[in-house]
Amino acid sequence: MNRSSLFAYRGSGSGRSSVALGVCAFVGFIAVWSLLSWYEFVQQRFLPLPWHVVEALWRMLTERDFLDDIAISVARVWGAFLLSVVMAVPIGMWMSSYRIVGALLEPIIDFIRYLPIPALVPLLIIWFGIGEASKVAVLWMGTFFQLVLLIADDTKRVPREYIEIGYTLGAKPRQITRDIVLRAMLPSMVDNLRITLGWCWTWIIVAEIVAANSGIGHAIWSMRRFVKTPEVMAGILTVGVIGLATDQAIRYLHRRYFRYL
Repeated sequence: MNRSSLFAYRGSGSGRSSVALGVCAFVGFIAVWSLLSWYEFVQQRFLPLPWHVVEALWRMLTERDFLDDIAISVARVWGAFLLSVVMAVPIGMWMSSYRIVGALLEPIIDFIRYLPIPALVPLLIIWFGIGEASKVAVLWMGTFFQLVLLIADDTKRVPREYIEIGYTLGAKPRQITRDIVLRAMLPSMVDNLRITLGWCWTWIIVAEIVAANSGIGHAIWSMRRFVKTPEVMAGILTVGVIGLATDQAIRYLHRRYFRYL
């Protein structure tokens, strides 16, 4: 069976063909959006033309220091995400490596990860105030409890034969965790980090609409009050562009450093 075709089940194609299809998808999306707005299938008050959104984005960048808001949001997301990674990786590995740790922590983590984050915002403000800590806490809450279970699953997928070989060679549990388990799970772990970073970005609006005076979310919420739909969509698309660029960068690094997969 020829699986080199893009139309084959689980087929593969060249990088150029994938890029071309991605560009075509974006062009098609913009075309449909333009038609819906131009012929007012949806009123332009609610769905402005794409170039009106671009003009609004330019005004935001040149007239209201939107670049500062972008930088602040990026710093908040990466700060919360890195904090989640530093905590989730060792805890997730311990949960799968030691039965007692998993039995103690997994029910609590499962319970908390189902809690609605927006409903916790007032409580987080009471605990951490209206400064940066509460905003980072919202992003951390939306990321950590999902990531730690993904890391635990990655650890479980490491073949037990690898661990037994390590014991046969005289390795201690710490050495097995660091030199065998971590290296074996690294490719799938990087994929999960890429996914959870995207989740972290989805919470930035929630984190910045309450008691905030800066950030992309604050800018979007401020424009919403004056029904400036082009500016609102410009802010939303900014988050999408940043997320897409980050995602593609991580995917490139994954392909480069894990070519053996």
